[in-house]
Amino acid sequence: MGIYINILNSCIIFVIVVTNFNNNRHGIRWMGNGIKVYYLPFQPFLDVVSFPNIIGTLPLCRNILYREKVDIVHGHQATSALAHQFILHAKTLGIKTIYTDHSLYSFSDKGCIHVNKLLKYCINDVDHSICVSHTNRENLVLRTESNPYKTSVIGNALDTTKFVPCISKRPKFPRINIIVISRLTYRKGIDLIVKVIPLVCQKYPFIKFIIGGEGPKRLLLEEMREKYHLHNSVVLLGKVKQENVKNILQTGHIFLNTSLTEAFCIAIIEAASCGLLVISTDVGGISEVLPHDMMILAKPNHIELCKAVDKALKIVQKVDSNLFHERLTKMYSWEKVAEKTEKVYMNVLNYANPSLFNRIRKIYEINTVFSIIYIFIIMISYIGCQILEWLMPRQD
Repeated sequence: MGIYINILNSCIIFVIVVTNFNNNRHGIRWMGNGIKVYYLPFQPFLDVVSFPNIIGTLPLCRNILYREKVDIVHGHQATSALAHQFILHAKTLGIKTIYTDHSLYSFSDKGCIHVNKLLKYCINDVDHSICVSHTNRENLVLRTESNPYKTSVIGNALDTTKFVPCISKRPKFPRINIIVISRLTYRKGIDLIVKVIPLVCQKYPFIKFIIGGEGPKRLLLEEMREKYHLHNSVVLLGKVKQENVKNILQTGHIFLNTSLTEAFCIAIIEAASCGLLVISTDVGGISEVLPHDMMILAKPNHIELCKAVDKALKIVQKVDSNLFHERLTKMYSWEKVAEKTEKVYMNVLNYANPSLFNRIRKIYEINTVFSIIYIFIIMISYIGCQILEWLMPRQD
């Protein structure tokens, strides 16, 4: 993401970043690449998520948007309260807004249902939406009932110069290393891995699993390793720093991804760029990410994943790691992503600004109890902006 912002900054005059403060990072800072970052004084209470504070963010938001003469506010991620608050206030101030969605949400999970309800109003109030895959786009349009013609698909990318093959780090055949790097959570399919590993190791004792990452499901992996006496076949690395991911991938022949839901999986691009053959569950937008000769897809169950391992072992010795890397370099680059994003920005700048009445009418037409609540939120933003304009008039 940092590379993406840096390239946008070079393409589109000036980009600033607004986020919550992080440890000792607060106030305004200039990064080494020339990016200006505002660390707002809002304490994250869960990971990097701050508590919604519509009135509290308005003065800071207005000050930043006017001071920096912002033309477009671009928010990311459905669960970012700060992004949605900035988008709300920007719309009230007559500034164009764009939202990028990075995740797939189900229609049955209780948590997802609440996120979908909130997002429905936010998305119908933005000028344009961006999704990271076509599957992600379909999912967003369905769960928010938004205009598909104002939703674009721009995939993620990778700096392939940082993920290069190094065959000398791998063990020689017939020994095979299968790499797993992910958060150890249910959504990442760790329950599947726990079932797959004993079956694969029993059938192929020359295979070693190297697993990087932390999470609540680590205990399952440790119990599985103890139960089946696989201490020599399963290595748990724990939390892996981003700069060390490449070194781990370079020691492997096969990369295993068992996600149960995924809009776009950068991890499999990183692995393929390092020359690994990828095995992945066929969920979400994963099938759009890599060509089929680079990746073996399987249904999200342990039997099908074991069959995929069987298939991978038959072809892994034929994989040309350097060719994989060259192809990925042509397929993915942050420069291409920045160019596509710039086109969206230019189109959005030509959109007409809706009046307050039209914004309220559009939300009211969703026709639920929450419509009234969101209209009330829009009015709070509008009245707050009018009061601030009276107290602190905009200085052109």
